[in-house]
Amino acid sequence: MDLLVKIFGEGKDLNALQMSCRGIVVFLIALVLIRISGRRSFGVRGPLDNIITISLGAVLSRAIVGASAFLPVIIACAVIVALHRGVAWLIINHEAFAKLVQGEKILLYENGKFIEQNMKRAQLNHEDLMQGVRKSALTEDMSKISKVYIERNGEITAVKKTE
Repeated sequence: MDLLVKIFGEGKDLNALQMSCRGIVVFLIALVLIRISGRRSFGVRGPLDNIITISLGAVLSRAIVGASAFLPVIIACAVIVALHRGVAWLIINHEAFAKLVQGEKILLYENGKFIEQNMKRAQLNHEDLMQGVRKSALTEDMSKISKVYIERNGEITAVKKTE
């Protein structure tokens, strides 16, 4: 037990080596938790996914710097990951819950017209929309665009007209 205290320290009075050792262990635990959480937490980047990223970072940092006891931090992170998995399962299996948590896509442009009411609802101006069009459709020519949406994850996507 004394060896573990010497390597990982105790409380808030940690030296650089002890914090580094804690950092290595927390890194490995975080890797396992992220693998359990699934790819969506660090791939899709919706609000739910950002919550787990921020929460895990904030809570795990407490274990590295000794601000909280190590085991309760790891348990709290496991609970956050389990909650994320549960909410993700509900989103996949219940459309109404998905709409509640993630919202719906919003149509911003159709038939050559910007839908101003929806742009205000999405808190976007014309340049924001055009930036998304340039990025997703690789054009600024709106005559080539059928529809533009802001997706549930906040991305702006453009649907080109079929020729």
